[in-house]
This record gives sequence, C-alpha cells and structure tokens, in this order.
Amino acid sequence: MDVSDSVLVERGRGGDRRALQALVERYQRRVLGVVVGMVRNPEDAREVVQETFVRAFRSLDSFKGDSSFYTWIYRIAVNLAIDVQRKNSKRTQVEFDETQPPADAPLAMGGRTQGADPYEAVRNRELGDKIFRAIDSLTPDHRAVILLREIEGLTYEEISQALGCSMGTVMSRLHYARKKLQDKLRDLL
Repeated sequence: MDVSDSVLVERGRGGDRRALQALVERYQRRVLGVVVGMVRNPEDAREVVQETFVRAFRSLDSFKGDSSFYTWIYRIAVNLAIDVQRKNSKRTQVEFDETQPPADAPLAMGGRTQGADPYEAVRNRELGDKIFRAIDSLTPDHRAVILLREIEGLTYEEISQALGCSMGTVMSRLHYARKKLQDKLRDLL
C-alpha cells in the first residue's frame, strides 16, 4: 500500500526518518530533473536537490498543506536553482561539454538511450542539445515555467503555487517562453 504524502509528512514531523526517506525517494528524481534543466550542471543540481530536502525537512512544521507536498518542494528547489543560476551567471562561462548530463541521466535530462540506432541516437542527441541550449537562453522565470509544465507536467495551478505567483503570471510567462523557444527553434519546426 502506498502511503500518502500527508501521512509521511506527519510522520516526518514526529521524527520518523523512514517517512522522510520515503519522501526523498518519491520526489528526488523529479526534482533533480527540474533542477538539472535549470542549472545545467549535474554537480550543482545534485547540491541544490540535497539542499532542497534539507531545507524542506528543517521547515516541515511550516508546511501547512495548502498545496501538495511536491508543489511545496518544487518551490524550494526552483528558488534554490534560481539562486545558483544568478551566482553562476557572475562566473565565466564553462565549456558546453562540461554542462552535459551524465550518460546515465534520464532521457528527459539528456541521457542516452540503450540499443538505439547510433545515427538516430546522434541526431536525437543533437536535437536535444539544441533544445536545451534554447531553454538555457530563457530567463530563469521563463525556464522554470517551461520545465515545470512541459517536462514535469505540472498544472498551471501547481506551477503558480510552486513559484509563488498568480496563474495569470504563469500563463503569461509560459506564453512568452514558448514564443521565444519557437523563435529560437524555428529551423527545427
């Protein structure tokens, strides 16, 4: 039987480490997918995810349950990822190859497929690289809404809660982000 997030949160508040571990296992991959898409550096992404769960568990008593647990944890992760982006934008650019996901990363994060035709795999990889470069060129706010909607499949309401803004703002950001991506990827469409 799958235990609900609210039950795990209550148990976690009571000091149950297994409940906290269950929440990490349930959401770690999804949060990592969003964060890698935002910071584009697997090492930074892993640090952000770790810090996300540390902060979430330290603040578990402040989680009121007005939104779902994963919406709340995404909000923490996105805010931390934006902080890392701002910090990294002040540093010099790293080589593009260094920002590539590891070979064992999920396909949505740019990982490789097993057993695929090598030529098709190269074409897919090149296409993925172009798409991720286009996403990288977006502002942090636009990148966050695109990743949360298109990669994670969150609803407008969930994105609104995760980012702490109105649904109108989410829809506006998503509209402009999609338009910018269409302009940048016009040759692929």
